[in-house]
Amino acid sequence: MGKSYRQITLEERCAIASLHADGQSLRQIATSLDRAASTISREIRRNGGAMTYKPVYADEKAWARRWRGSRLVRQPALQRTVVSRLAMGWSPAQVAGRLAHEHGSTVISHESIYRFIDTQIRRTKDYSWRHLLPRGKARRGWQRKAHRPMAHIKNRVSLANRPSYIEKRRQFGHWEADLLHPRKSGAAILVTQERASRYILLAKQPGKQAQPVANQMKPWFAAMPPPLRRTLTQDNGPQFFLHYQLHQIGLKTYFCDPHSPWQKGGVENMNGRLRRYIPLGTNPDSFSNNDLQALAAQLNHTPRKCLGFRTPAEIFLKQLLHFKCESTSPFSRG
Repeated sequence: MGKSYRQITLEERCAIASLHADGQSLRQIATSLDRAASTISREIRRNGGAMTYKPVYADEKAWARRWRGSRLVRQPALQRTVVSRLAMGWSPAQVAGRLAHEHGSTVISHESIYRFIDTQIRRTKDYSWRHLLPRGKARRGWQRKAHRPMAHIKNRVSLANRPSYIEKRRQFGHWEADLLHPRKSGAAILVTQERASRYILLAKQPGKQAQPVANQMKPWFAAMPPPLRRTLTQDNGPQFFLHYQLHQIGLKTYFCDPHSPWQKGGVENMNGRLRRYIPLGTNPDSFSNNDLQALAAQLNHTPRKCLGFRTPAEIFLKQLLHFKCESTSPFSRG
């Protein structure tokens, strides 16, 4: 069995420099470090300077010779695949997870993708690379924005009274809703998300008026089998004041605590994803409801890490088909 080779460390290079400066021979230095004389000779010849051997310079020179660039630099085909999926709005975690799902093993990590983008920005000074990242920011992180709750909602039921098993996201039919505002005033976007599958429904709204919001959600949920429309969780905004109109189709409604939008974290996360396509300050007239339907379809067919890199559409439509088959089965009518 052959011996494994150990790379020379910086500490050993410091010792080589010291012993070499003292006039010791290559064999004496090799004996002191328990190395082969040929290893010491090669180290001084390849990594030494023009006049003398300097350990830090030698260590940097050896590292520069070994480093061949990141994997995405060395594999252009993989780089094209990763960049194209980032351009579709996928996050590095989604890209890495989907590649692993497709190939049956890890292809590249999400951290490697983040480092590659950061390196391109630093090397080329081209800051357009940052737009391939989820939020297009120079630094990774998130910010919580203030929310002004509204009180005195008719028939309001607190989230504290919602059954605790819903929190585990194992049962389908539990939804969250919110209103996303491209600007501080004007048209808005109604966003609803199913908690287990992360499947979303989007619709353009004239503003914060409660009746248009209720009118939009009633046909949405009425068209679903009862097991897919169990509960709806929302914040205390005026757009949800007529929530009780949904009770007639069997949908129970719950409200977050004041100043606690994180209690419906699924739809809040989706709002962040939507901001990549509709950033704050966007003119509501620049997109139509049909544009929103296309965006919803794109997001519903984007793999999610929390779903094992399956897509929300794959999971939700499978459940929808299952419940429809049950309702049409002769055994279900017995």
